[in-house]
Amino acid sequence: MSVVEMKVPVIGESINEVTLSQWLKADGSFVKLDEPICEFESDKATLEFPAEAEGKLIHVAKEGDDLAIGALVARIDTSVKGPAEQVTPSKPVETTATTTPPPTPKKTEASKPIPSPAAGKILREGNVDPSVVEGSGKEGRITKSDALQAVTEKTTTPAVTPVSPVTPSIPVSTPSVATALFSRVEHREKMTRMRRTIARRLVSAKNNTAMLTTFNEVDMTGILELRKKYQDQFVAKYGIKLGFMSIFAKACAQALLEKPDVNAHIDGEDLIYHDYVDISIAISTPTGLVVPPIHNVESLRFDEIETKIKDLADKARIGKLTLEEMSGGTFTITNGGIFGSLLSTPIINEPQSAILGMHNIQERPMVVNGQIVIRPMMYIALSYDHRVIDGSTSVTFLVRVKELLEDPTKLILGI
Repeated sequence: MSVVEMKVPVIGESINEVTLSQWLKADGSFVKLDEPICEFESDKATLEFPAEAEGKLIHVAKEGDDLAIGALVARIDTSVKGPAEQVTPSKPVETTATTTPPPTPKKTEASKPIPSPAAGKILREGNVDPSVVEGSGKEGRITKSDALQAVTEKTTTPAVTPVSPVTPSIPVSTPSVATALFSRVEHREKMTRMRRTIARRLVSAKNNTAMLTTFNEVDMTGILELRKKYQDQFVAKYGIKLGFMSIFAKACAQALLEKPDVNAHIDGEDLIYHDYVDISIAISTPTGLVVPPIHNVESLRFDEIETKIKDLADKARIGKLTLEEMSGGTFTITNGGIFGSLLSTPIINEPQSAILGMHNIQERPMVVNGQIVIRPMMYIALSYDHRVIDGSTSVTFLVRVKELLEDPTKLILGI
């Protein structure tokens, strides 16, 4: 018997371990060369592992196992050949006998789609019934991608209301019996690798940086009027809407070039400065928060930024971001306002030194030229590493961002 051992490949310089999130090919099945056999979940992305030979697949690791780089995942018995192609007769066999088609087997409990462990967790967190998800895996198995897609489409798909089990009615003659039933069910689940990585990095940022937060507020009147006046023309020309994120990204990019300390980070006993601005955009996905960067924001047009944000968000929500797309970033923007947050203190995305938090827009009474007027206002927060950025620098940076946002003409003209 000739056997090829499948081991965890080197994925990236900083990645020493992965999690086998799901098998794509069953144990004992025949696989072809380069056919994906399983998925690995790293600290940054989900990757498919292709077969290195053709033959019978023999599982060694199990779903959910944490595997070091170089660890044995599976074996492929190359002495086993694929099933021969079935030969179809050139002429149909004639028969005079009346044949009765076999009865269609009834769908049993076992024939219902079964999610993989990773897919099951995503469906539970997204409150999606596995029975309404069509699996694309072997024998109808629901894969992680199927689950991510189902959760993403939930907002546009009418929810399926499960049928409640029939509870025996309580006799009227026993009023002392309590009519309320309370659930005390709990279950334990292993944290996904992404969730563990997020937890580790957040604790590291809190413990290893001298993090402070400064706040300000922005009158969004100018931005709202700009979008209202030019939105239709913008969409007609570029095929995408002008959102808040591209405007905030351009304002931050201009301010970062003017305040290079905010765009720097610590490396040992050195400070690394950048003459470019790579802004990481926080994107919420069913499996956690990811922050892929948009490179050279200072040189991009508004439509280019919006397009890149959309592409990265679409890939993130179906777990298709590559390691390259997740790498880098000199500054981060996160928008809690889309979830209704009025004010928060965002945590630094290491090794970066600062992060800007956007929040919900609310109409509030403001004093303008001695008059009380109603204005659409947004609180903004800058969390920064005081080891790199002085308090005066952080405040003047945030005031500069506020100035550019409240007068978008300055932003467009670069002044």
